[in-house]
Amino acid sequence: MTSRPLPPVSPYRVEVFYDGDCPLCRREIALIRRMDRRGRIRFTDIAAEGFSAARYGKTHGELMEEIHGRDAQGRWITGVEVFRQLYGAVGLGPLAWLSRAPGVSQVLDWGYRVFAKQRLRLTGRRCDAACDSACGVAPDGADEGSKTRLSGHRSCKADAVPSD
Repeated sequence: MTSRPLPPVSPYRVEVFYDGDCPLCRREIALIRRMDRRGRIRFTDIAAEGFSAARYGKTHGELMEEIHGRDAQGRWITGVEVFRQLYGAVGLGPLAWLSRAPGVSQVLDWGYRVFAKQRLRLTGRRCDAACDSACGVAPDGADEGSKTRLSGHRSCKADAVPSD
């Protein structure tokens, strides 16, 4: 028995769930938006007011850990594969294909995982243990002696307040 492709559940080729509070993420998404002249991508900002991860069967923490996307059939994709799908949707299929080459694929996957774990720190928005339960993002070896909630970090929903 051969399996038939699933019918699309979305008019978009791919939906990307990105952190609109992340300056690096915003820059990459802005570039992809400009290139998406045919409207093949749905852009969903997980930092937007009113966004609910639960509506998608995810937690906010899961979506913050690494970039997520869904294909036209509604299947979840994560990490570098999201970028491959985004680039393919805007006509950069050869770049996506190249990123799947043996060796290249493993290096990109490893590099993205390292970046994703450090993304909040690199963008000056590191969560700490005090706001961990509100934000859902683990603080990766947070220094217990000097914790401050990040001003403007919507995930923590707190202004800069020293924690105990």
